[in-house]
Amino acid sequence: MALIFLSPFYIIIVNSFKTKAQLFTSTLAFPKSLIVDNFKDAYAELDFFNSLFHSLIITIISVVVIIIFSSMAAWVLERTRSKISNIILMIFVAAMIIPFQAVMLPLIRLMGKLHFLNVPGLIFMYLGFGVSQAIFLYHGFLKSIPVELDEAAMLDGCSKLQAFWYIIFPLLKPMSVTVSVLDVVWIWNDYLLPSLVINKPNTMTIPLKTFFFFGEYTKQWNLALAGLILDIIPVVIFYFFAQKHIIKSVTAGSIK
Repeated sequence: MALIFLSPFYIIIVNSFKTKAQLFTSTLAFPKSLIVDNFKDAYAELDFFNSLFHSLIITIISVVVIIIFSSMAAWVLERTRSKISNIILMIFVAAMIIPFQAVMLPLIRLMGKLHFLNVPGLIFMYLGFGVSQAIFLYHGFLKSIPVELDEAAMLDGCSKLQAFWYIIFPLLKPMSVTVSVLDVVWIWNDYLLPSLVINKPNTMTIPLKTFFFFGEYTKQWNLALAGLILDIIPVVIFYFFAQKHIIKSVTAGSIK
């Protein structure tokens, strides 16, 4: 199973060091010589630092906003425990099965009328598409946190917001990391929504820039694969730092 899942990484890494002729001759073979110029050309074509900056800004702000709003909404829905809160939760869960393509054109038309087709508008739309899954995950995790903690904080003089922010939210750290990993991978790799919203070359994300390696008459696979390696490095680094928290959240959920 490990070999199956690692095989795409092998293909990407091996072919990123080949010339275009070598790549089409044998995809699985090792390169005859390491062509480092592929990375230099891909770096220049991607306008890497500018694209990386915009990808980081959009991804980080979107994930932070999703975590804050989703955790607060899930806390209120879990602690209320009424028919209305159950209905609202079911609406969020049902929204998870609606494909983006079904609402794509009406959404873009509406955002265009509101003059919201820009980076802040993109972040707002990511919030709308990301909260359903995050609320579902947070709601399940909050069931393992005793309501007595909320009541004790209230007795000590905390407001509801203070009780959540200082007592409950720190306990949600394992699930927050899990939600952030899921959303970082989704938003970082997303092409379709940014392609509909971002139309200025100087604000394009890395996936949008990577698309320019594939023209109408030619496809620069060697440069594209080198660019993909540059693209995935930030996500891989983030995952390695966050993986211990993901394991904690999984084991905590299984025990409780």
